[in-house]
Amino acid sequence: MRRTAALLLLLWIALASWGQVGATPSASPLKLSLKDAEALALKNNPHIAVSRLKALAAQQVVRETRSAYWPTAVIDLTGVDSEENSRISAGGLNNPVIYPRAAAGTTVRQLITDFGRTRNLLASSSLTAQSQNENAIATGEQIRLAVDQAFYRALQDRAVLQVAQQTVSARRTVVDQVQALFNSKLKSSLDLSFAQVNLAQAKLLLLDAKNNFNASLAELAAVLGYATTPELELVEETAPPAAPGASVESLVAQALRRRPDLAALDYEAQAAERFRAAQRDQLLPKLSALGAIGATPLAGNPALGSWYGAVGVNLEIPVFNGFLFNAQAREADLQARAARERLRELQDVVARDVRTGWLAANTAYERLAVSQQLLQQANQALELAQSRYQLGLGSIVELSQAQLQQTQAQISSAQAGYDYRAASALLRFQTGGF
Repeated sequence: MRRTAALLLLLWIALASWGQVGATPSASPLKLSLKDAEALALKNNPHIAVSRLKALAAQQVVRETRSAYWPTAVIDLTGVDSEENSRISAGGLNNPVIYPRAAAGTTVRQLITDFGRTRNLLASSSLTAQSQNENAIATGEQIRLAVDQAFYRALQDRAVLQVAQQTVSARRTVVDQVQALFNSKLKSSLDLSFAQVNLAQAKLLLLDAKNNFNASLAELAAVLGYATTPELELVEETAPPAAPGASVESLVAQALRRRPDLAALDYEAQAAERFRAAQRDQLLPKLSALGAIGATPLAGNPALGSWYGAVGVNLEIPVFNGFLFNAQAREADLQARAARERLRELQDVVARDVRTGWLAANTAYERLAVSQQLLQQANQALELAQSRYQLGLGSIVELSQAQLQQTQAQISSAQAGYDYRAASALLRFQTGGF
């Protein structure tokens, strides 16, 4: 009997040990600072890959345009069998003879000059490629701004969640105290009802805070490039926020000088100008050289030799094509003027956004001190209301109002710091400071 019990004990210990060894440890949350989140988004966000691929594709367009400067070579292999004395009789003004033959040869064509059209097309495609590079940089800055805003929003919602949890705990304590006083016939049922209502409101606040925090984490995960929301642990900055710049005009000048989207639109306008010149140059002649050489080893007619070769120069002068070139040149001119107007419009928008962003950042910075002062006053008011209520000098309505004011002040104080950081991030983006 003892031996059986010992064997069962050993078997139980072995199974317990195997379960501990085979168990997979829970995944630890991913710790993220703001800089880590920005680097992760720049690596994983698909918008970054799209902008970079577009920039690379634009560089290939430059190679495509430059190919006009290189000669074009074509190898032809031809075999023909024809009826005796065959000639092409319909479909053209010429009347060529068709000889039976088997031949192979090469044709080479080289552009000599088109009086600036290809040069302008190449310049236009190069400027377009530079515009795409600036767009890629602008996309990276937009992603960083989205990360900053989502990160601060998550921290803000987390702070509100902590306030809601503390509020539920504090009001539950008040309910317990009032319940004890009610049981001792020292407080009325009205006091107990007010305390319970306040606790219910705090629980509703907690539910909303949990939902907002989870939603902000999901938004941050999407910006970081995750299809699902991983477990994140956000690391808050310890450095105090710095005050915004004193001169808004210097920030406007900095934005007009450093914003990559402005640079991209400026390159687009320059590319449109060079394309306009290229379309205008279609009205000029084009000079090219042509060479052909080959062999006819199996000629079916004595009129054909065993090999052939020729070189020539061709000058193509446009005369009339239904005003096509004129319309294309006019269209390109209007598009170039529209590009310049879009650039001017964006410059006005950037200047306006910098000024409004600077005002918002200053207002948010001033709210830091005001919200902190409000919180201190609300805490003092709650302490006085609690003391008065415990001494029987104040009513439950006065205590409830003080509790509500403290909760609102705590939320405002928690939101103020992150609102300023988000406003500062937006101002950095608007001035091209990322």
